[in-house]
Amino acid sequence: MTAVERVFKVNGKPFFPIGSESVTFGGYNVPHGKQEFVFKAIRQMGSNSLSIPVYWDEIEPVEGKFDFPSVNSLIENGRKYGVKVITLWFGTWKGGAMEFTPSWVKTNPKRFIRAVDSDGKDLWALSPHCKANLEADKKAFSALCQYIKDNDTGEQTIIAAQVENEPGVFGSDRDYSPEGNKAFNSRVPAKFLVAMKNQGKGPVYDLWQKASAKESGSWSEIFGWEAVAGHIMYNWIIAGYVDAVAQTGKSVHNLPMFTSLWISPEWWMPHRQIHDYGPDLVKREMLLDIFRWATPHLDLISPNNYARDSRGYEAICAIYSRPDNPYFIVESDGDQNMFRAIGDYNCIGCNFSSVERYVDENGVILPEYTSIADNVECVPSAIPLLLKYQGTGKIHSVIEETGQANQWLGNLDGYVGAVQFGSGTPPYSPTDYLHKKKIERHEYKPGTTARGLPNRKARVLLCRL
Repeated sequence: MTAVERVFKVNGKPFFPIGSESVTFGGYNVPHGKQEFVFKAIRQMGSNSLSIPVYWDEIEPVEGKFDFPSVNSLIENGRKYGVKVITLWFGTWKGGAMEFTPSWVKTNPKRFIRAVDSDGKDLWALSPHCKANLEADKKAFSALCQYIKDNDTGEQTIIAAQVENEPGVFGSDRDYSPEGNKAFNSRVPAKFLVAMKNQGKGPVYDLWQKASAKESGSWSEIFGWEAVAGHIMYNWIIAGYVDAVAQTGKSVHNLPMFTSLWISPEWWMPHRQIHDYGPDLVKREMLLDIFRWATPHLDLISPNNYARDSRGYEAICAIYSRPDNPYFIVESDGDQNMFRAIGDYNCIGCNFSSVERYVDENGVILPEYTSIADNVECVPSAIPLLLKYQGTGKIHSVIEETGQANQWLGNLDGYVGAVQFGSGTPPYSPTDYLHKKKIERHEYKPGTTARGLPNRKARVLLCRL
């Protein structure tokens, strides 16, 4: 039995979001007239929620003057189409860059300091060490939360907020600005050391043990190799920055809040992306540890899980679905691996990405995406059962893999079960003349999916223990 924390709720009742994250520019200014198209596409895909950006440069084009027509449109369209909305705050960071910061931030680098690389070159990212950057972001996000509170508290169309998007920086392993170097050479905060020691395990703890096991010191004194120490320090600073923004927003409107982390293959290489990890799963776990220690005001940390191979997908699921981190997938491909996350890792919600690309200009699902549409459409009808049985061990995912004839389901409350795909080979059930076991066959005949595609034949076999 595993307790499942239901982060997403509507009127106090658990809500299981199954939907899409729109494209980067999917929030759309109201004059573009495309926002409603996204909601129509969500309904066409059989989904119940939409994760969609809110841009800092759009809601605060002039410092201190806020405008929310696009947010109001999100609320209106969500109600019109019966879709719940998760706002994605594109503030200081979107994909490790400052793309969606207002022009009055971008054009004033003396006040809003940028991160720099080891050669002293400005990067296209704000420095997390700069107080002015943080305070400006906090004010804007707070204004957004106030608008949502004033206009949506009763209806609860907007059910959660992502705070920043893939925070980090491209082009350097950390920020080498004077403020960044000062932070790197300073003593490791007691809060960090206490959290690490209290956890008593994990890759960060192991690095500390191998490097020094010192009770105090600078980041390099505690963790040794500067590249490793710099990564750890910078992620701690970034996570603290994100948490400060979330804390300010929650003090205005207590929405569930989270941030998203990017998983791709170059994190450990110097002068690359601070938010990347590399093929070593230990590094992914390391970043999650750091973010969990530094973000008490975030309800969860969400990965982008685009792993195509089933074992790689499951490995990411195993890292992020842990007792202190309810598992929500903010971005994925929406392929069959989604069922693994939901059935085997107690995923409390899942997004496929870029719903706009799945439909044509008339809102009709494109033929090449019907299989994903079928996957997504399967989930809503099962939500009552998911809410009831996730964490009990009574839910299992069944996914046919290449060359697989059968899938064993293990102990099913007094039965051992197996699924036989296609014509398959019946699983061997050892018996003797004194202990004959009755195999109960539940055969599902080939039919068609909701979109007219043929189903594969499958049999479920149960043997009483």
